[in-house]
Amino acid sequence: MEMRNYMEDIVLSKLDDVLKQYPDCCTCEQCRTDIVVLALNHLPPKYISTQRGNIYARIDEMMAENSIEVIEEIAKAIEIVSKHPRHNMPE
Repeated sequence: MEMRNYMEDIVLSKLDDVLKQYPDCCTCEQCRTDIVVLALNHLPPKYISTQRGNIYARIDEMMAENSIEVIEEIAKAIEIVSKHPRHNMPE
């Protein structure tokens, strides 16, 4: 049986749209990963294990409240990572 946190897919699907609102944010792989991990740590997991579970998770994703919460957490994570990148910024 395969299990995974579907919230990862939701965050990844919205990441680029939210990043467009922060043109000064570094979008290197390290910063993108840090943003996703930080956002996921503040969102409830949505584990799925079957195709049926996948369908229910997608329906839940479409709910506006869930979408707004995900976008808010991504935005918060972007602000934190922008202020404290874990790499040297180019001069």
